[in-house]
Amino acid sequence: MRTTTIAVVSLAALMFAAAPAGTQPHDDKERAELAKAMKDAKISLAQGVKAGARAGTPISGKYEIEDGKLQLSVYTVRREKFSEVIVDHKTGKVAKTEPITKDDDLKDARAQRQVMAKAKRSLAAAATEAMKANAGFRAVAVVPAVKDDHPMAEVTLLKGAEWKTVTEKLD
Repeated sequence: MRTTTIAVVSLAALMFAAAPAGTQPHDDKERAELAKAMKDAKISLAQGVKAGARAGTPISGKYEIEDGKLQLSVYTVRREKFSEVIVDHKTGKVAKTEPITKDDDLKDARAQRQVMAKAKRSLAAAATEAMKANAGFRAVAVVPAVKDDHPMAEVTLLKGAEWKTVTEKLD
């Protein structure tokens, strides 16, 4: 019984750690700003995640507003080193790659890597599947999480001003 309790508590902690606070906009203003900016994005999130794979194994990806501009960010890992890959949202080319050094970002990246180590499907596949199942929606974020001891991808979708999050299996 004690082992089961410890396992459940550990799993719950991993679930919360795997989904960084910055995964999706927190308030209506941020959501409206990102929804408006997404009209300029020419490539899908899945394409961006695939492009980020040039720098390592993708462990999460999201569109976000950074310094007032739309940005496609993909966290990757290669040989125990974590990077944030910025993919040009119009061309799909890698614009820059930076090491992840901030403690909170490193904590998120480590948790995401743990989940993805159990995954059999890619985040790009999960984002694509979520869009197929939700006609007219566009994936703006894909973050791994654990649910019932299975790796899952939480995919944030956007259609106009409507937001929703769906879960896709990664195993």
